Amino acid sequence: MENLELFYPFFITFTLVFFSELGDKTQLFVLSFSAKNKTKYVLLGVAIGTFFSHGFAILFGSKVAYFSNDMFQFYLKLFTHFSFLLFGIIGFFPKKENISSSTSYKNNFLQKFSSLKLNCTLMVAICILVGELGDKTFLASLSLGFEYPNAKFPLMLGSICGMVASNFIAIFCGRLIGKHLNIKYIEFLSNFTFFVLGILGLICLFH
Repeated sequence: MENLELFYPFFITFTLVFFSELGDKTQLFVLSFSAKNKTKYVLLGVAIGTFFSHGFAILFGSKVAYFSNDMFQFYLKLFTHFSFLLFGIIGFFPKKENISSSTSYKNNFLQKFSSLKLNCTLMVAICILVGELGDKTFLASLSLGFEYPNAKFPLMLGSICGMVASNFIAIFCGRLIGKHLNIKYIEFLSNFTFFVLGILGLICLFH
């Protein structure tokens, strides 16, 4: 039973991160690095960057959850499930072409940084660290830290494995995915997963 309790946070985190990362902007930077560098060094950078970015979100979320009374714990879980539901709903709306100044600044920074001649693993790790801050997967990791404060290691492991697996598939099967699988279907599945988890969490919370 204890193993199942640890596997569930891992599985949820892995699923959310895996599908959310497919076709994401940070993945495009990873693909550009993989064209000129060995895949193992690129994926190592992905793992390191995810550890620090999503790891920080998970640790922060779990720390906040520890300092809570029963009422605060209820509203914390309510926020977590509602945020998942909101992520899913927003994802179904068509994306606007114009982006915010903060997002534009982050993308410009990553583009300029990727042109520097530094160690490949270090560059990928920093790009992931900066690119994931405030992203949907980052906020999902934060919310999961709220929900499972005692499962920090499974959450981190699931997040890292999800990012590495998603980028691994993108590197080796990018052409196949681009030709035979519409990215909109992947986005739909990701948004649907967020939506369903939010609904199920709210039902369990008020049951």
